Amino acid sequence: MIETNNLTKNFEKLCAVDNLNLKIENEIFGLLGPNGAGKSTSVLMLTTLLKPSSGEARVCGYDVIKDAKKVRDAISYVPQGMAVDIKLTGYENVMLYAKLYGVPDRKRKVDEVIGLLGLNERKDEPVKNYSGGMRRRLELAQALVHEPEVLFLDEPTLGLDVAGRRQIWEHISSLKKKGMTIFMTTHYMDEADEFCDRVAIIDKGRIAAMDSPAKLKNMIGKNVITANVKGEFKGLNIDGIKFLSSENGELKFKVENGSEALPVLSEALTKQGLNVHALSLREPSMDDVFMQNVSTTDDKTKFDSTKFRTMLRGMK
Repeated sequence: MIETNNLTKNFEKLCAVDNLNLKIENEIFGLLGPNGAGKSTSVLMLTTLLKPSSGEARVCGYDVIKDAKKVRDAISYVPQGMAVDIKLTGYENVMLYAKLYGVPDRKRKVDEVIGLLGLNERKDEPVKNYSGGMRRRLELAQALVHEPEVLFLDEPTLGLDVAGRRQIWEHISSLKKKGMTIFMTTHYMDEADEFCDRVAIIDKGRIAAMDSPAKLKNMIGKNVITANVKGEFKGLNIDGIKFLSSENGELKFKVENGSEALPVLSEALTKQGLNVHALSLREPSMDDVFMQNVSTTDDKTKFDSTKFRTMLRGMK
C-alpha cells in the first residue's frame, strides 16, 4: 500500500528526510522519533502535501508526484492540529467532507461513520461543546467517510486522557481488521508497543531501526537495569553488561542475566565513586529501544516541523 525508494527532502542545506525506504502493507505502522527527526516531513510527502527533493514514493500503487490526485482520493490524513469547524455541528462537519469527496448516498454514509465513532447522541450539537476526545473521534469520522484505503494519523491521541486514548485506539484497531492500512506518528511509546504491528525509528532524517516492537525489544537484551546515581559516570567494560543511556542521573544498561549482573554492576559503579541510590531490574521497553536509536544531543540545525506546519497553514 505504501512503498518508498530513497525518498529524500532537503531544505536548502538541511536534509530533513534522507533516503527513506519503506514497504508497508495491511498493518498499523508507527513512525517514531524525536522532534525534528523527519516524521511530519515524511507524512507530508506521502500525502502529496510536500514535493520530495529526490527518490520515489507510491501510495495505493500511485506515484505521489505524477498521480497526486489519485493518491488523495485513496487516502485520508488526520493532522496533529484540530481539523474540525467548532461552529458547525458534528453531523455538519462530516457531511461537509462527504460532499467534498463526492461520496454517493451521503446521508447513509455520514450516519454510519458517526455511529461507528460513538457520536450519535451529540451529532447535532456544535463542536465547540465537544471534549478533546470527541473532537478527535469526529476527525476520524471525517477521515473515514469516503472509505480510504490508507489512513495517515499524526499524533492521533496527543493531549487526550487515558480513557480517550484507549477509545481512539479501539477504533483504529478495528479499521486495520477491516483491511485498512494505518500509518501513524506518535511520541507515546506504550501505544506503539501495544498497537503497532511494526515501527520505524527515525533520527536526523534516517531510519535507525525498523521491526515489530517485540523484535526490537529483544534486540536490547533479556533485562534492563536502571541505576539512579549521583556523580560522573565514566563508562564500563564488563562482559554481559552494555550501557544504554544516561539522563538526569539515571543510567540504563542491558544485560543477559539480571540477577547475576545486579551485584556486579553495583560494585563497579561504587568503585567509580558514584553514589548509587537505587538499582532496578525489568524487561526492556520501547522507551529503551527509542533511547538506544536516537541522538540525545541538542542539534539546533534540526528541521522544526511544528514551525513548518504553521507556515503551511498560513499560506494562501
